Parts: sequence; structure tokens; C-alpha cells
Amino acid sequence: MTSSTSGGGRTSMTSSTSCGGRTSMVSIPDIRYLKGVGPKRVGLLNRLGINTVEDLLYYLPRRYEDRSNFTLVRDLKIGEYQAVKGKILTQGAHITKRRINVFQIALADKTGIIYCVWFNQPFLKKFFKTGQELMVYGKVEKYVKLQINHPEYEFVKTGTGSLNIGKIVPIYSLTQDVSQQYLRFLAREAIERFLFSANERLPAYIRARRHLADIRFAIRNIHFPVSFENLDKAYKRIVFEEFFILQLALALKKKKVKTGAPGIRHKLDAGLIDSFKKLFPFELTQSQLKAINEIQIDMASPKPMNRLLEGDVGSGKTIVAIYALLLTAQNGYQASIMAPTEILAKQHYVNISELLMPLGVNIRLLVSGLKPAKRLEIENEIKSGETDVVIGTHALIWQGVKFKKLGLVVVDEQHKFGVTQRHVLRKKGLNPDVLVMTATPIPRTLALTIYGDLDISVIKELPKGRYPISTYCASEDKRESVYNFIREEVKKGRQAYIVYPKIWSGKKAGSTYEVEPVSSGLKAAAAMYNKLQTEVFPDLRLGLIHGRMLVKEKNDIMKKFKDKKIDILLSTTVIEVGIDVANASCMLIENAERFGLSQLHQLRGRIGRGAYPSYCILLGNPKTETAKKRFYTMSETQDGFEVAEQDLELRGPGEFFGTRQHGLPELRFGNILRDFEIMEQARAEAFQMVREDPYLRDPRNIFIRDTLKKRFAGKLELISVG
Repeated sequence: MTSSTSGGGRTSMTSSTSCGGRTSMVSIPDIRYLKGVGPKRVGLLNRLGINTVEDLLYYLPRRYEDRSNFTLVRDLKIGEYQAVKGKILTQGAHITKRRINVFQIALADKTGIIYCVWFNQPFLKKFFKTGQELMVYGKVEKYVKLQINHPEYEFVKTGTGSLNIGKIVPIYSLTQDVSQQYLRFLAREAIERFLFSANERLPAYIRARRHLADIRFAIRNIHFPVSFENLDKAYKRIVFEEFFILQLALALKKKKVKTGAPGIRHKLDAGLIDSFKKLFPFELTQSQLKAINEIQIDMASPKPMNRLLEGDVGSGKTIVAIYALLLTAQNGYQASIMAPTEILAKQHYVNISELLMPLGVNIRLLVSGLKPAKRLEIENEIKSGETDVVIGTHALIWQGVKFKKLGLVVVDEQHKFGVTQRHVLRKKGLNPDVLVMTATPIPRTLALTIYGDLDISVIKELPKGRYPISTYCASEDKRESVYNFIREEVKKGRQAYIVYPKIWSGKKAGSTYEVEPVSSGLKAAAAMYNKLQTEVFPDLRLGLIHGRMLVKEKNDIMKKFKDKKIDILLSTTVIEVGIDVANASCMLIENAERFGLSQLHQLRGRIGRGAYPSYCILLGNPKTETAKKRFYTMSETQDGFEVAEQDLELRGPGEFFGTRQHGLPELRFGNILRDFEIMEQARAEAFQMVREDPYLRDPRNIFIRDTLKKRFAGKLELISVG
């Protein structure tokens, strides 16, 4: 479909349809030109993302109600939602002692009478007349008599089909002032007038192989299914197409890396891995060694590496990345590591320098807080090739940063960066190898969606000698006991974190903060720092860190904590990523119900990094079922992959890991957990299509090619597809 703008600001979509070998163009208009809309309701529909008739055709119901069978009054079941058809015997309105206006009708069929009641809607009486045939749907209740409060209703009219009762009825997501009945009416109008213009994007050979319905059948039955069997066929067809387009984009992107311009072919030194192992006072895990082997095979290949390294918090991903840095430097190329925060970048700089500088590898730190003269000095060293490894933040993608021979790009906590930022860094070299790392374990279902274009290495084992982290849930009445436990840990020589969901307790008013009432129960780091230092731990050394501090302040606090000059560090989630203090054995997370499951797991990963037992305490009051499940999962498992699976189920894929960061569109229809089987089928077909028709020039693939170009325009670095 192509977009065109005509006079008066009217935008229309055009669709190609073929009749006897001839292609004709059919206009699919802006939603305002659909019967029943008009200028007043356009804004309401736009709020739902419905701007064109095509948007409406693809505005899928969120669920369905089976109103296909009418139940006789004598067979109605109390407490169930049911449909009834009958004649109006009586109607009337009255006002109760509490001044509530009640309108009521008596609806009768051949077996009995049920009463339909509406509160504070006296205007309804002008719509109902005795003797009219009526269909109603709602929850059957029994007071003095059988009754349905505020039922949906529709008059029986000869020769017209009902949209709301007597069939499987779609239930849509709504916005204010848009009713279900109105959306159903518009959907029917769109289908009757414009369904014939819907393009069939999927090639016939794929539809035949996968037993998929055609798109017009799917759209009609996704809105108004004549049976649940037809609904299943329609849903599979629409979801398959969405997944197929996504997987086709990933397949093309992966093909570009594998068959595109050559990269750097690194030479492997057989003794390098043995020398590398000797840098550490501990034995590398089998997962680490496997990942290192996969990476060096990639780097020895003439094609650029494009690999994701995922592993649980504390699994030792950085060590694997350091081997890639060393291999790059040994081959005479430069490497860069981009971290999301200056604290993490500086930590990488210190740790990596200690290991590699004695081997003659020149390492520099490039962050935004540098003085201009120092920044210029480092930029010149990078440009001349004097620097082997550059570690930094977004500063690495500054225009002034130019590499002489960039051979490796490492992106740490890559989901913190947008696809454009990663692309800019890669473009500073000539097809460099790329290694992206994440400490958020990605379930396979999501990995195939988000990272289908990457090769994936997984580290599941924790380094030897690590004690498991014991996690406990505590309520407010246990606060004193929790504080005493923290004190005991400090007496043993350990350190502790206390994490809060907020910096200040209150809303900002000018330069001050209005403190929330104590009854809110929400703890804040800044306020609690003063209370704990003066009232609870006056004899201990407390520190405070949060995201609104200057970078230098945060670095100073973290250095003091790492040097054991602070016993208890109060913090917000600024410590969520990359902080590594082996002596910290205890973490208290305040108002833990305010945090997501993956975030709780990331925070917990800041402890348990030393050779002694560690403890995480979730202090809070989980009231919802979701919050209770989060607490339970945290107390039952330390496995990040298991945590991620649970989080994906609780939050859904959209919230778990927003795809916009990856340049991919949001999934509108499919659910990658529920529809994973459809996803795998679509993936298999997409990758097969790219193998057989790498540039999508086959005439059978023309519509899917055009759809792909429009859907991903400016979002993915796809090769030309014809």
C-alpha cells in the first residue's frame, strides 16, 4: 500500500488488486471518511491508533464473548453472563429513597420473566415500548426476582444481523467516549466497504504450505467470527504474517553480515588462551571457555562477528570480553567498550587496566566529564592509533572521536542503548567485529524475536567459590530485626546496600521537596539516610548515592565504598548495573513491591560476589497477585534465566523488553509466549525465503518485499531487496 496526500489535507491509502492480470488501484481512505465517523469522532479514534480504515481493519479485538446461543429464562444460571431474547411486557421508572433513578423493563419468553435494570439513565424509557422484541446480554443475578443490571441490549429487527448479541462478539480496547457497539459498527462498515481492497502480502506457496487462510477471510473472522474454529484460523493467519515480516527483516540483516563486505580476519595465537588463563587467580568456567572459543572462531573468520553474549549477573561476561580485547590488540587493531554509565565505564577501566596494561596494551577512558584539554589528548591518541583499547560512555560516539583501525566494538548492557547509537559506533571502523553483552538473561522465545539476527553465546555457570544468595521476604513489623541483621553483617567485616525506589519522599516544589505523609509508607533514600545515620546506625559509616548526583560525587562515593570506608550504602537503582564490590554481603530492598522482577534480580546481583554467604531481604507489602509472585520467585530461585521466564509471563513481552531500542516495531497482534509455535513456523519460512531469494526479486514475493521496505524504512540496516 502507498500513501498519498490530496487537497484539503485528505490522506488516503491505495492498494493494488489484480483482476485478470490487470492491476487496479483502490483507495482506502482516512478514517474520517468512513460512514459513522465524521470530524467530531476522529480524535477519539486517533487516540486508539486508528487513523485510516486500514488501521481499523487491523484493530484486533482483545477478547471475545460467546453470545451465540440464547438461553431460556427457566434455564438461566445465577452468576453467569448469558444472552436472552424475549418481548417487553412492562416498563417503568421510579426514584429510590436514596434519590437513585431506576428504569426497569420486564422481558418475557415462553418460559418466564427476567427484569432488566438501569440506574440513573431515565432517558432510556423513550427507547423502549411494550411488545418490542429485545435481545439482552449480561450477568444474571437473583434478588427478589431474576435480574440483569445494565445489560447490553439490541432490538430484534427483521432482515438485519445483530452485531452485539446472538453471535461470538468482539470486545475491543476502548478510549473515553467510544463504546463497544460503536466500534463494532465501524468495523462492519470498514469490512463491507473496503475488505475487498486488502492486499494479500503472504505468497500463496507459503499459505498453502502452512495451511493459512487468505487475508480477507482472516480480517472478517477476526472481527466477526462465525465460529471459534474460524476465529482460530483468522488469528493464526494475522499473527503469522506479523511474525513473518519481523523474522524476514532479521534474516536479511543476518544475511547482510554473513555475505556482505568482508571484515577483519584476526590471526589466532595457539598460546594466547593459556597465557590469558594465567591472568586470573581462579579457574574459568566451562561456559566462559565455550564463549571464548565461539568468539575467537568468529574473529578468525573473514566475516564480521555479530554476537550477543548473555549471562546472569556475576557470571563473568567481562572476562570473556577482555579476551576479545586482547586478541584484537595482539592483531594490531583497536577496540572500544561502550558502557551505559560513567560509574560502570570507570570500573571497567580500572579492572581491565590492571590486567592488560602489564601486557603492553594501552587503555584510555573517555567520558563526558573530562576537561577539554584531556579529552583532546585522548582523542588524538585514538586517532593516531597509540591507544589500543578505549573504554567510555556515549562519549565514544562524539563526532570528534576517530579511530585509526577500529577492529572490535563491545557494547555492555546493550539494551540501555538505542540501535542508532550502536550503529554510529560501528561506523567508526570498517566492518569491525561486534560483541554486545547483557546481564538480563533473555528467554529463548524473546531472543528469537529480538536477536534473531545475532549469534548467541550463553554463560550459565557462576564462577567457582561463589556462595548462593539467600533471599528472604519481610514485612514492616520485621524492620528492627532486619536492621539488627545488617549490623551483625557489618560486625563480621562485611558491607551492605539499602536500596530505595525514590531519592526524596515528596514532590518537588521549587528548590525544595514537599515531604509525603508517613502513612504513604514509601521510603526514600535521602530522607532515610539522615534517619538511619542519626537514629539507627549512629556508630556506623553510611553513604548515599543516587542518579541526580554529579558524576564525580558518585565516583567518590563508590570508591569509598569499595575501599571499605563506608559500611552501609543507601542507594536508588543507580547501582543496578555493573557495580562490583566483593565485600558487600547484604542487601535490603525497601518497598520491594515497587520493583519489577528482572530489576530485583539485577539489584540482588550486586552482592554474592565474594567468598562468603550473602543475603538479600525484600521488605515490603505485596498486595497484588503479580507482586506476590515476584516475591515468591525471588525467594525460590537465583537462576536469572528462570527469573526472566517468570518476568516475561508476568509482564508480557512489550514491557519485559521494549523492541523500540532495537529498531524493531512493537508486536501488535501476536504474543511470543502464547504464540511461540507460530513464531517458529514464521521464522523457518522467513529464513528459507532469504536462502532461496536473497534479494526478494521473485515476483511471488513482491508484496512482502514492498511491505518490508515500508515497515522498516529507516529502522534497520537492511540490504537492498530489489
